[in-house]
Amino acid sequence: MSTPTATVLKTEARLFGREPGSLFWVMLSPTLLLVVLGLIPSFREASEDLGGRRVIDLYVPVSVLFALIMSGLQAMPPVLSGYRERGILRRMSTTPVRPGALLTAQLALHAAAALVSALLVVAVGRLAFGVALPGNPAGYLIALLLAVASGLALGATVCAVSRTQKIATAVGSAVFFPAMFTAGVWVPVQAMPDTLQRIVGLTPFGAASEALDTAASGGWPGWAALGVMALWTGVLTGASVRWFRWQ
Repeated sequence: MSTPTATVLKTEARLFGREPGSLFWVMLSPTLLLVVLGLIPSFREASEDLGGRRVIDLYVPVSVLFALIMSGLQAMPPVLSGYRERGILRRMSTTPVRPGALLTAQLALHAAAALVSALLVVAVGRLAFGVALPGNPAGYLIALLLAVASGLALGATVCAVSRTQKIATAVGSAVFFPAMFTAGVWVPVQAMPDTLQRIVGLTPFGAASEALDTAASGGWPGWAALGVMALWTGVLTGASVRWFRWQ
């Protein structure tokens, strides 16, 4: 890593640490969601409709995806759009530190925050509610990394089409609720009707939910689900690169 990029990363990390709102929603709210749901007695009881699993078992991957959604759609786009709106990216283009370094730093920070939040969710699920650790750790990690990539690519696209911070917040919120639904926050994907499951499985977070749940149960994530996430990542990355403007 070049020195200018490392300097930008350190600076952005300090600024990110001074944002209690972002820290709460990205780092803590997914775990709080899991704890609140875990306190519902019926969610800790095995269900025949879920193949002998408990609702709380399904909500660990869902809470992990909630962290990715908060990081990619709610935290990152307003920051980058705000930098562009205030002319920071334009001024950086005249210095040895290129704007790309700032974009790289933001992507790295929000990816790291989402991964730490995911680890916290898995740990609390295990310690507080006896949720089994992922039965296929390698498959779970691959699915998680692809989910992070697709989530951040979606956030980068939101930023690319939003000229101001207010627009980024509005567009991010508009995408936020469908993302929450497809991730299974309100109804776990596994509990949806079959036809709806197939439709949701074509979305990045729906595919991620399926892949994480399969890996958590000990299986290998389906190649179709992994392929959907990889395809969305490629398409959204291409769109964000094409539409992004530094000023």
